[in-house]
Amino acid sequence: MIVNHNNGFETLYGHADYLLVSRGDAVQKGTVIARMGSTGKSTGSHLHYEVLFAGEAVDAEVMVE
Repeated sequence: MIVNHNNGFETLYGHADYLLVSRGDAVQKGTVIARMGSTGKSTGSHLHYEVLFAGEAVDAEVMVE
């Protein structure tokens, strides 16, 4: 799932077991959007999370400074 933040940023969430929102739904801080799962070749339940800016992955820790 990719959430578009309408400011050039997107957040990507992978390995979801069950999606709780649909394309086009508006979400706010605190909205539960999916249930963590174990898909593909993963060895256990976890969340894959990426921050994207203009479609490119960025180091979110660096952006906090």
